[in-house]
Amino acid sequence: MAAMAAGDEHAASEVLRGLSRHLNCLNEDNKATRKRALEQIKRETVDKGLSSSVLQDVFSALLKPLLKCLSDPMERCRETAITVITEFIRYVPKPEESLPYLMPCLVRRLGEKEILEPAEELRLSVVEMLTLTVEVCGKHLAPYLNEMINILQRTVVDPFPDVKRESCKCTVKFAKCVPEHFHMQAESLVKPLMQTIAHQHSRVRVSVIEATGAVIQHGTGKNVDDVLSHLAQRLFDDSPQVRKAVTAVVGDWLLHMRDRYSYFHKLIPLLLSSISDEIPEIRLLAADLWRQIGTQWEKENEDDIKDKMDFLLTPPPFYPPGVERPGLGCRELVIRNLGRLVPAISHDVTDWLVPTRVRTAQLLSVLLLHAEDHSTQHMQPLLATLYRACTDTERDVVSNCLAAAKLLGTFVPPAVFLKLLLDHVTSPYSSSHPWAPLMVLAAMLGGCSKPLLKPHLEQIANTLAQPDVCQEYQQVMYLEQLLACVDVLLCQCESDCGSVSLQLLQVLVTVQSLSTEATLSEKALESVQCLCKVQGLDSMMELYRQHMDQLLDWLSASVNTWSSYSPQRLQLHIVVIQSGPVIGEFVSQLMLLLRSCLQPDRDPEMRLSTFTMLAKLLLDAANTLDSRGHFRDESERFLCDVLLPNLVWHAGRTAAAVRTAALSCLLALLHGGAITPGQLLCLEERFTPQVLSALEEDSQTGRLFACRCVSTMLRLIGTSLHPEALNKIYPELLKRLDDSSEEVRGVALQALGLWLSNLTKDYNPELCAPHLQLLFQQLLLHLDDPDASVQEQVLEILKKGSSVHPVLLKREVEAVRDKQRSPLYCDQLLQHISSLPTETTADCPE
Repeated sequence: MAAMAAGDEHAASEVLRGLSRHLNCLNEDNKATRKRALEQIKRETVDKGLSSSVLQDVFSALLKPLLKCLSDPMERCRETAITVITEFIRYVPKPEESLPYLMPCLVRRLGEKEILEPAEELRLSVVEMLTLTVEVCGKHLAPYLNEMINILQRTVVDPFPDVKRESCKCTVKFAKCVPEHFHMQAESLVKPLMQTIAHQHSRVRVSVIEATGAVIQHGTGKNVDDVLSHLAQRLFDDSPQVRKAVTAVVGDWLLHMRDRYSYFHKLIPLLLSSISDEIPEIRLLAADLWRQIGTQWEKENEDDIKDKMDFLLTPPPFYPPGVERPGLGCRELVIRNLGRLVPAISHDVTDWLVPTRVRTAQLLSVLLLHAEDHSTQHMQPLLATLYRACTDTERDVVSNCLAAAKLLGTFVPPAVFLKLLLDHVTSPYSSSHPWAPLMVLAAMLGGCSKPLLKPHLEQIANTLAQPDVCQEYQQVMYLEQLLACVDVLLCQCESDCGSVSLQLLQVLVTVQSLSTEATLSEKALESVQCLCKVQGLDSMMELYRQHMDQLLDWLSASVNTWSSYSPQRLQLHIVVIQSGPVIGEFVSQLMLLLRSCLQPDRDPEMRLSTFTMLAKLLLDAANTLDSRGHFRDESERFLCDVLLPNLVWHAGRTAAAVRTAALSCLLALLHGGAITPGQLLCLEERFTPQVLSALEEDSQTGRLFACRCVSTMLRLIGTSLHPEALNKIYPELLKRLDDSSEEVRGVALQALGLWLSNLTKDYNPELCAPHLQLLFQQLLLHLDDPDASVQEQVLEILKKGSSVHPVLLKREVEAVRDKQRSPLYCDQLLQHISSLPTETTADCPE
């Protein structure tokens, strides 16, 4: 061995003797000379394959001159010097002997405020040399802690991205080499790392995150709070590699950081957020780390959870299907930190950044899956959080929060959450978003099992059917959530909903009545059909037959307070229209309600809409109001107590509109056959004056309806009317022949034709000759009407009337012809009269 050592010393001496001239050349002013000298030194030493002991002796002799060359003005010389020193450090057996000279030199080059090395690539090479030094020297660098920290503080924020990355790599290695000393200065690296963590290059961000992990892991633990917010932001990074790095670092802290128990409540949310990452690789990594953390915690706290390990291994009943239950350790970690996590969730779910809100909503579901029934004690803040999240404009936030609400419904007993939630439904937190509690209620009911929900079914349905709940708001969103609550009850409880069928039907009727969107009304109608199905009913008619009595009582209870804005008015419309022939079985109850809300002193707009609805029903009375023939028993009272009082004239357009609607209802009553001719004849003296006065309405539609009412009345009971009653009708119809509306004139003419055709033997032409004379004269005037169709219609009416008093008509026609008016039509009439049977004309007085 001694001989070998002597041989190595001799070889080293020979090498150094050969390099003496080159060493001298390093001090020359000529750049090329210095460059050649360095290249020659490199060839004669590190490139020559010398033994490690010879290299050690040579390196000791060459170190100072080579370090001096690191400040050479020529970049090529500095580059060669760095390469030579790096190779020496890599191959010498005792590189630590160079540290007393190497470290001060590196501090001067890299650790000053001003960057002495202008070339980016050379700064990278120097930092790579430093990383190599850390790898080969290990614990021997402990005395140079301050120097290392100074260098790393500067290089981490170096302008060159590759220098930043290499510096982070060096930081990780240094922290692991001297952990017992590193913690004393680790804090100094936090600030520069956080300045670089948002760098535009994703690879730099990954390196910084890894370095941060090592600095905190081997530090004092006091700087966790300084880096958490930065790491949390990186969970939203566009680069999957960055998010993966954060996941790995946080998982490592939770497994190995000495003071990790103090930071569980801050680190757990970061790791669990990655369980919902869009990249499968990251999700798997987070899930695997979380399992390891839970298992480790179980082992460390085995005595504390021994009882739970024996009894809490089986999943609770009605556990969400298809979901793997987290381990006991994982669940316990969340449960013990939930009190601190919930306020943070409540804060972040309203963050101004959409990704933050989405991740927070996802995290809430993960936490509730772990907490199971232990979330019961946090119901108040959790519900408030869900209400706010449900009003978010971002769909992903809302959907994730509803998933969380469904988990709450699964694990929290209904008696507990309904006590809070139903109060919030009745008195919403926010006046601008009153539907939020309903949305949360629907989601929680969706997570609750049928056996647990059944005892509370009546309480829920009664709350939904309260006027303050189902009639207070007309917003589409509110009605949608109200409908969602009914749908989820029908889905979850099915046939059990029979016990609350009335309340659910009331809610569905209200949704349809208040909805302004056709799609929502269609969905509500589908829900009504579903309500029939779960009870085994064949149709909606059966459902309405089952509840019509209570529905009409429900509506009648508030009828005295109805106005045009009352939802009950619309509810009545839905009930009577959808029930079809069933409403005919409950006419007496309906009439009581209608008589109350259609009194002349009630709200005009409400009466207007109600009359319009009734007109539709009366047109098809046989299949609606009179399906069982009961309406006829009520029709006289309906006509006298409801329709006629509303035909009395009052000033104003609204009053005119009400009269028009009442006339349409009267016309429908007469057309639909819901009143018999006998009943109508008994009431003729009461309603004829009202109808005839309506012929003078300002509204064209009103006049038209009145004319049609007179025409229909004549068709039904014209032959039974007393001559005096008949003689009161035709003058009013004659006035309408000069109406501004062609349609009104046409209907008036038809009515006059009916009037003439209804004259029976009881009508004495001789006694009533003045009336007939007036009628013939007025009709003959309209033979000169500008409208040819009117002329033709008048001619036909006169031909029909010629049989009543031919002589009188002939005289009037001849008088008109003598005045040279309508000679053609006059001749036709005279010809028609002359063709009448002689007994007809003989019976008529002169």
